[in-house]
Amino acid sequence: MPHNYFQMCIPTKIIFGSGQLNKLHKQKMPGKKAVVVISEGKSTRVNGYLAKTEEQLKMAGVSFILFDKIQANPFRATVMEGAAFARDNQCDFIVALGGGSCIDASKAIALMATNEGDLWDYMVRGSGKGKTLLNKPLPLVAIPTTAGTGSEVDPWAVVTDPVKHEKMGLGNENTFPFLSVIDPELTISVPPVYTAFQGFDALFHSAESYVSTSANLLSDTLTLSAIRHIAGNLAKCVRNGNDIAAREKVAYGNTLSGMVESIGSVTSMHSLEHAMSAFHQDLPHGAGLIMISKAYFSHFIDKHICDERFVRMTEAMGMDNAKRPEDFITALEKLQQDCGVAELKMSSYGIKPDEFASLAKNARDTMGHLFERDPIKLSAEDCVAIFRASFK
Repeated sequence: MPHNYFQMCIPTKIIFGSGQLNKLHKQKMPGKKAVVVISEGKSTRVNGYLAKTEEQLKMAGVSFILFDKIQANPFRATVMEGAAFARDNQCDFIVALGGGSCIDASKAIALMATNEGDLWDYMVRGSGKGKTLLNKPLPLVAIPTTAGTGSEVDPWAVVTDPVKHEKMGLGNENTFPFLSVIDPELTISVPPVYTAFQGFDALFHSAESYVSTSANLLSDTLTLSAIRHIAGNLAKCVRNGNDIAAREKVAYGNTLSGMVESIGSVTSMHSLEHAMSAFHQDLPHGAGLIMISKAYFSHFIDKHICDERFVRMTEAMGMDNAKRPEDFITALEKLQQDCGVAELKMSSYGIKPDEFASLAKNARDTMGHLFERDPIKLSAEDCVAIFRASFK
């Protein structure tokens, strides 16, 4: 049963809809000089998103400089470099233009531009020192170019230390974006396979939350709607990236899933995947989640902990005649097949079975709090068994 109690504080102003980036200049800006943060790749430039954003900022009377070094799994050192860059150039806010990694990194940059020391001083797990952030971060304007992480409407920033193999998150009520412009037209250029990876990440934010101990009356409403919009439209986006109607629905589902991360919580499936990509930088987060998803959810289905919840999620995924919790795995497998990602292999990214125990330990050391959200407790042996059952 969901809790009849919840807290909701999402202070982000959300502008949603196709073509809305063209209206950015009409919005109140939180400062006069911005760092525009983009990835180290070429997509924002090649597809014209950077030029359009810069034009909008000029129309709004905002000056800006560019920081274009964010990795797919953003690094601790890059965050610190970005924070110094913002300080040295006396910027008073940040514009994050890109996917979830870019927005996550920008939140961390915003924090470290106004607080002393190193980012890991404020991480509460792993080798973090657990210090208290004393100063509010720089305000952030988020302009997502993907539909996957929901970072544009939640406070969380996940950053990787590739030396320590720690992928951890932090955030508080001050790290919500000030403004998010969610324009599904910016997702049209995402290649099919990455559209699938990102869409499944968004789907799992809601699916994990729906069976978690943090589920509540409001999160239940949002999660089922998110699952319905994503599952019903993701394969259409993969088949035809120019299907803007489907892109809008997936982007909407992703927005709802991001909100769920503020009023509910994902479970240890995210911890397990963060451990995988902490050791294997080339592994996209969504791909890792897809790899372990069937074994992970099957573990709880076999225990019959929340059968009705799995049935309801299956119905939301489009199987109207769902009767058994196992039908969720059938629906999940079909969606993965329809999106061309059912045969992803851990071995393709260098993951080996002899790592499973250390990955399970890393998941608990760095993001152990999510294990507390599982419908029943997972042991280290359970985690290893999930990895083993997922291995190809």
